[in-house]
Amino acid sequence: MNASAIRRSVAAALLSGIVLANPARAEDTIDIASMTFRTGPYAATGTPLANGQRDYMLMLNERDGGINGIRLNYSECETGAGVDKGVECYDKTSASLVVQPGASAVALEVLPKAAADKRPLLVPGYGFSAMSAGKVFPWAFNPPVTYWDGASMMLKSIANGDLDSLRGKKIVLLHLEGAYGQEPEQLLQEYADTFGFTLLPIPVGVKEMQHQAEQWQRIKTEQPDFVLLWGWGAMNAGALSEAAKTGFPMDKLVGIWWSGSDADLKAAGEEAKGYRLLSWNQPAPEAQAVQDIRKYVVAADRSPTAPDEVDGLLYQRGVLISMFSVEAVKAAQEHFDTRLVNAEQVRWGFENLKLDDDALALVGVDGMIAPFATSCADHSGRGSAWMLQWNGARFVRASDALSADPEMISPLVDAEAANYAQAHAPWPANDDCKM
Repeated sequence: MNASAIRRSVAAALLSGIVLANPARAEDTIDIASMTFRTGPYAATGTPLANGQRDYMLMLNERDGGINGIRLNYSECETGAGVDKGVECYDKTSASLVVQPGASAVALEVLPKAAADKRPLLVPGYGFSAMSAGKVFPWAFNPPVTYWDGASMMLKSIANGDLDSLRGKKIVLLHLEGAYGQEPEQLLQEYADTFGFTLLPIPVGVKEMQHQAEQWQRIKTEQPDFVLLWGWGAMNAGALSEAAKTGFPMDKLVGIWWSGSDADLKAAGEEAKGYRLLSWNQPAPEAQAVQDIRKYVVAADRSPTAPDEVDGLLYQRGVLISMFSVEAVKAAQEHFDTRLVNAEQVRWGFENLKLDDDALALVGVDGMIAPFATSCADHSGRGSAWMLQWNGARFVRASDALSADPEMISPLVDAEAANYAQAHAPWPANDDCKM
């Protein structure tokens, strides 16, 4: 018996009581839907992400018959990352055990609806950072790290761990205009005030994403020490192109995890060599889950995914996003001793994700993501991320696992969560959660 079969056997044994106690009917399914953005200006990010999400679910159906014998009914609702379409998709996918809005603006719009409807909202590595405060946002989950975690890690990385070394320096935040791009600004300004560097936010409008000559001319004039790229979709290719044209040192350009599409970097090739990207996942082509997707889905012609896409950074991030939902369902099944869980039970599962090294190996994603654990009070898990660097052909790991500074972030999380609850009073907080 190979290692993969042993892991599946162990997992089946752990849940054998559930299997025997609740025999499935042929029509029973676990419904999980995702709001995708395969179209529009952010499609370069959204397409590989959605492919990874879909293919992981397909693989579980083909390999395991679903989750503990219950097949997954996975579906997509296309939004183009638009808020109005996102709200329509929220209503259309009411049977889904998980709300996956796909974009920060959509997440903010449907957050009150999901809380009122008691539907868990999964926004992994995006959305409103303060949603990590589980007591205030019992129905929202943003594992394994938040944007504020990411901003903190980016600063620690460019400072080589010594934030005092940033004193007197100038750092540009080149960001997409809107909620997503403005999310890190508050925390970065706190760091600037504390450690004595200048923060210069430079916005990029949606219509300017592919033509950023004006922004990069300003960067050339300001001569910053670093540029933090908070890009998305077509903005990333535009930023890489303009940075190369202006001669900005690529190793001084550092992006957040949505600022690195494999296709964009391959198109830039050698010109982008040295570009760094903070990412909460890293490519791991030998991971068992990835190999099983190749075997049961791609090679079996059950997916239109191209074989070379499976090793991509964003594709594998999509795999992990689906894994989060599946592991929450499994945790709920075991805890509530039923295979046919409901949304409230899955909420408990998201709040009790314990993905340590052993659990990640059991699932087959070891090497793809660092361990983390959620709790009643902490809905992100405060995981880790790595700095990756483009070598002209692919991303390679350029750091050990990085962590954020809770002493800088926690006060802001508490304050912003309280502000949100007050602005949306009466807000359904979890008063039984002990901080």
